[in-house]
Amino acid sequence: MAITKSAKKAHRRSLRQRTRNLVYLDKMKSLLKEVRSLVSQKKIKEAEALLSKIFKALDKAAKKGVIKKNTASRKKSRISKLINKLKG
Repeated sequence: MAITKSAKKAHRRSLRQRTRNLVYLDKMKSLLKEVRSLVSQKKIKEAEALLSKIFKALDKAAKKGVIKKNTASRKKSRISKLINKLKG
């Protein structure tokens, strides 16, 4: 456990940041999971409809520093590729 005053403050701050970061992470992960399940059920129209929401969530997470920019880019690319592969 933190001993010094500054370490205690840093710990409190990290806990607050973690709760904020989890909002973005959970949103991103749930959307990705939902699209993958739609793709596995061959519901391409619904998956395409969620694509813009996923892109927005990934970009927001990258902007806030929850994930890195290239990670967001990679995830967007892979999910797009997955949907396009089913289309044709």
